[in-house]
Amino acid sequence: MGLLDRCVFPSISRTDITSSCADLCLRVVQDADEFRLYRDDCFVASAPRADQLLRDLIDCLDRGFVEGVRNLSAVHAGAVLLGDHALLFPGASHSGKSSLVAELLRQGAICYSDEYALIDSEGLVHAYPRPLLLRNGGSEQTAVLPFELNARVASSPAKVGWILSLQYEAEGSWNIQEVSQGQGLLSLLQNTPHVLADSPHIVGSFRRAAAGARCFEGQRGDWSDAVRRIMQLALAA
Repeated sequence: MGLLDRCVFPSISRTDITSSCADLCLRVVQDADEFRLYRDDCFVASAPRADQLLRDLIDCLDRGFVEGVRNLSAVHAGAVLLGDHALLFPGASHSGKSSLVAELLRQGAICYSDEYALIDSEGLVHAYPRPLLLRNGGSEQTAVLPFELNARVASSPAKVGWILSLQYEAEGSWNIQEVSQGQGLLSLLQNTPHVLADSPHIVGSFRRAAAGARCFEGQRGDWSDAVRRIMQLALAA
């Protein structure tokens, strides 16, 4: 229960419901010398320790949410609030979004998500309040909550101020250029987990999100230099 409470939308208050009313049922049970994760009573994975199921648990949560969301559209993106506007980093999983978001939170930003930006029909960004998953130089990930970085989760939606499509290059340096809002829209569409043919309304939602944003694309090096440059960019607006 402690693992579930920590990792399943930890900033949202709890309520008791029956499993028959739930949209998604996740369970971690101990069986002999191992822990097993179940989604809707289907076995997902097992491990010697409950915390080793963290990645599988959050993957189940992510997939279940995206499959069931109705009034919001998801895009793979790190997302924070700087001032009155949201800053998005569209990109696939394992592209370094979490490191950028974590350092921006340490610098005073407010958290929307390190994995999904949720965009409504007006183009506003909403929080997807799962824990950040951070690596310490290896393959294992640690769940970190925003308050552990002296930050908080955004409580209200915001307009998009910036869309930065950044490619990480280990030996690279900061090299970006401003692009059109059409390019920003394309970046959002390229990183949505939704099937566009099944959800054509997404295009309009993402177009409205990009309409008020400054859009950039290019290359970044290590996260510390990138965050410094991003803060300079935002403060110059």
